[in-house]
Amino acid sequence: MRNIVIKSVRLYGEGEPVDVLIVDGEIREIAADLDEADAEVIDGTGQILLPGFVDLHTHLREPGREDTETIETGSAAAALGGYTAVFAMANTSPVADSVVVTDHVWRRGQEVGLVDVYPVGAVTVGLEGKQLAEMGTMAAGAAGVRMFSDDGHCVYDPLIMRRALEYANTLGVLIAQHAEEPRLTKGAVAHEGPNAARLGLHGWPRAAEESIVARDALLARDAGARVHICHASTAGTVELLKWAKGQGISISAEVTPHHLLLDDSRLETYDAVNKVNPPLREASDAQALRRALAEGVIDCVATDHAPHAEQDKCCEFAAARPGMLGLETALSVIVETMVRTGLLDWRGVARVMSENPSRIAGLDDQGRPLAVGEPANLTLVDPETEWTVRATELASISDNTPFEAMTLPARVTATLLRGRITARDGKARVGL
Repeated sequence: MRNIVIKSVRLYGEGEPVDVLIVDGEIREIAADLDEADAEVIDGTGQILLPGFVDLHTHLREPGREDTETIETGSAAAALGGYTAVFAMANTSPVADSVVVTDHVWRRGQEVGLVDVYPVGAVTVGLEGKQLAEMGTMAAGAAGVRMFSDDGHCVYDPLIMRRALEYANTLGVLIAQHAEEPRLTKGAVAHEGPNAARLGLHGWPRAAEESIVARDALLARDAGARVHICHASTAGTVELLKWAKGQGISISAEVTPHHLLLDDSRLETYDAVNKVNPPLREASDAQALRRALAEGVIDCVATDHAPHAEQDKCCEFAAARPGMLGLETALSVIVETMVRTGLLDWRGVARVMSENPSRIAGLDDQGRPLAVGEPANLTLVDPETEWTVRATELASISDNTPFEAMTLPARVTATLLRGRITARDGKARVGL
């Protein structure tokens, strides 16, 4: 592996520019004016170096829906977005509820080699919420599955959820809950509020999410286990997280970029690109989520990258599949909503996009400090650039981005996985 020198870059956006020498996959030296001989040079002038991002919530669709995304195309999107590790959700076809599927996803991710792809195992067989999957077998497999979720479906039976938490506690793994009481969302397609009522769209109440968050906090308390809340979307969920953490309950939560930036005013066009689960809420919810992320009540950002085929989006709103692309736009949305508003500095960006998700998932080699001797899982960012989102220019097979034609700030210029460049200047380096 060739040595790399990143020239004149500011670590975490702080202090004077320095050079960073990378040898054998780790940071070997940080100083001014390092020797460039026999090294590939990356010019970081005016740019910021951060630890590689980690996404706890990605849908890569392989196996089963390779017409919408593959592990290779999703990994390319992740690398271009500054990610060095992603967690691939279990709602594939077949469902990732067995070691055969989870090990396949892990090995395919390693073959592609752009990011570390960690499969998320299903909590229940077939995501049906009736019988626990073989979590222990998946955890012991080649993939070493460390997170389990029925995402897309809630583990709605409290007894099944309690048993899952108890089992997870003995295995040292994490349960991530899609918080949605299904009896409150039957037929729902949009946030329950004035906009949905005026537009004739069946409403999705905040209580559907909040009731499960409250329940699972109590179940985690009694089981002495950890629980992670996927895609928090309401101000009420924020208050429940504050309460649970104040009680010493081991609970963490993520928020998506789209729930930070967008709200249900976008329903006006009936464009199904805006249909997502949980739905876009009101502007007041988005503001509460931003504050919660800044204050640490919500721990991290997760994209919920959800590619869909054109026929699954270009249809009647109620019939459309929920989900949005997110990997390549995540950083820019966080800069727009959190950095430009003064809610986070670049250290804060590293915390919510790298350090905290790595800690939650138990990754020892990700989210590490930018220091000598640490793994060179790195993201180089140009903070001053602006770019216009065009779905046709993104790496994903699908084009269901809600940010189409938006001009967003900041962009990743290079990503390194263990000292190997996986993306640079808008191109992923597959197979290198």
